[in-house]
Amino acid sequence: MVEPGYFRTDFLDSSSLHVSERIADYEETAAGQMRTIAPGFNHQQPGDPVKGAAVIVDAIDGGAFPVRLFLGPDTINVVTEKIDQVRAELARQHDVAVSTDHAN
Repeated sequence: MVEPGYFRTDFLDSSSLHVSERIADYEETAAGQMRTIAPGFNHQQPGDPVKGAAVIVDAIDGGAFPVRLFLGPDTINVVTEKIDQVRAELARQHDVAVSTDHAN
């Protein structure tokens, strides 16, 4: 699975990014906020698509394609934050999880 960050492509151009009518109730959500800030990312994304494609080809040709191939410098923070959230959730649920052991 390729998990790319933001790559400098035309993806955020009006030629490919089409947005529906805004719904006020969603404006403060992450999705609503992204609609506002996404156009400012256009052609400012940190990832180089040529380098990203080369990494994918190298991974395939090398025969050692990982389960997840993280691409782009911005993926480091996003993935690290997600790992931290999952660790915290696991810690909160630890006692509940082990309470279902057959030996208990």
